[in-house]
Amino acid sequence: MAITASINRLTYDDAGEVRALFSDLIGRKVDDSFVLIPPFYSADGDGIQVGRNVFVNQNCTFYGLGGLYIADDVMIGPNVSILTSGHPIAASDRRDGVIAKPIVIERNVWIAAGVTIIGGVTIGENAVVAAGSVVTKGVPANTLVGGNPARVIRSIDEG
Repeated sequence: MAITASINRLTYDDAGEVRALFSDLIGRKVDDSFVLIPPFYSADGDGIQVGRNVFVNQNCTFYGLGGLYIADDVMIGPNVSILTSGHPIAASDRRDGVIAKPIVIERNVWIAAGVTIIGGVTIGENAVVAAGSVVTKGVPANTLVGGNPARVIRSIDEG
């Protein structure tokens, strides 16, 4: 959290410093094509991996405890929450610990503004997640999904 506080003191013009601090957060160097616009929030970074040419807009939250993999050419809009961890449903078990499941975001995905992604899902290559959606299950490649919970709206054809 101290690293994210340092990131959040920076601006868009401090891209190199943001990349360096984000690299410290996740424990590996990100590519020079990685762009993150502060503010950004994360309770941990060890489970986060990002590819090349990844864009993360402002006010995003990544919880990587369960493992978060973001492939090349992914665009993430503002106010997106990517949450690999949560708590048990049963009231008697909620404070006993954390449940963590991985999230995989494949190549060339666009996640629009205000999306929430819950642990245990894969978002397939070239998919688009519409603004305000809540992703609770896997998203097929080459599809547009939207809603709460997110459902396939249509396929995406290149051309």
